[in-house]
Amino acid sequence: MLPLRRPGRFSLTLLVTASALAMAAPQAEEATRKTEVLEQVVAPDAEVSEPVEPLDVQEAQVIDPEGSDPLEEPLTCLARTLYWEAKGVPGHDMESVANVVINRLADESYPNTICEVVPQGAEQSPCQFSWWCDGRPDEVVEGDAYEVAKEVARQALNQELPDHTDGALYFHDRTVHPHWAEVFLLTAETESFLFYRPAEAAQ
Repeated sequence: MLPLRRPGRFSLTLLVTASALAMAAPQAEEATRKTEVLEQVVAPDAEVSEPVEPLDVQEAQVIDPEGSDPLEEPLTCLARTLYWEAKGVPGHDMESVANVVINRLADESYPNTICEVVPQGAEQSPCQFSWWCDGRPDEVVEGDAYEVAKEVARQALNQELPDHTDGALYFHDRTVHPHWAEVFLLTAETESFLFYRPAEAAQ
C-alpha cells in the first residue's frame, strides 16, 4: 500500500487560488452588473430599469483582477484606457482622461457604452484613444498602476470625480500638436495633457 502524501505547498496554493476564484466569480458578476447600470445612467439614450447602486472599492478590484480579461464591460474598458493613456503621469492627468471618456459617454454624438466609445476610430484611422491602435498587447504589465486606474474608473462610473476638464471631449499629449486642436476650444491643461471641446459646446 502506497503511503498517503501530504499536499505540497504548490498544491495547497492551487487549491486556495481555485477556492478564491470560485468565491470571487459571483461577486465579480454582480459588480459587473452594477457597472452596466452606472454606465446607463450617464448615457443619454439608455434607460435604467433597476436601482442604481454605487460600486465599492472591493467590487471594482474583483473585476478583471489580472488586467487580462477581454474588453467587454465598462470598468475594464475604462480602467484599461486610463492605465495605457495615463499610467505613471502625475496629478489630475488620469482623472482628466476619465472625464473625457465619461463626457463622451454622456454626449449624444458618441456611443452609449464605454466599450464602444473607447475603440472609436479603429476602423478608420486615427483612433480616438491611441493605445487601442498602437499594435501592442493590451494586457496590464504593472499591477499597482492598474489598481490605481481601476479606482479612478470606479469613481468615474459612480460620478464621484469632479470634471477637471470643463466638459472636454478631446485631449492630447503635450509632446504632440494635432491639427484638429486648432479648431477646438482649449478647456484645461494638466502636466501631461491638453483638453478641448467644440467651441459651440461652450455656450
